[in-house]
Amino acid sequence: MSAKIRITFTRSALDDLEGILEYYREQQVPHVGEKLVGNVIKDIELLIGQPDMGRIVPEFEVEYLRELIQPPFRIVYRRDRNKVRIVRIWRSER
Repeated sequence: MSAKIRITFTRSALDDLEGILEYYREQQVPHVGEKLVGNVIKDIELLIGQPDMGRIVPEFEVEYLRELIQPPFRIVYRRDRNKVRIVRIWRSER
């Protein structure tokens, strides 16, 4: 039986999530931001059971740096042995 994958977030990834919430608060539709962030978290939780499901980030082409494309977001993460570290959460069009 393999060890359970642990997920952590960089400060920049947490700032990205806060930025999403802040943007939608400013647009006076905070519920939209909360729903989007909730969906991002659900997508990230899938990595616990399938840490290699994301594709290798094409700009870097290194095995350990992967991304999930879940429109409108691009979730970039570092895949280590028993850990996934969420690095950034960008809008896909960036």
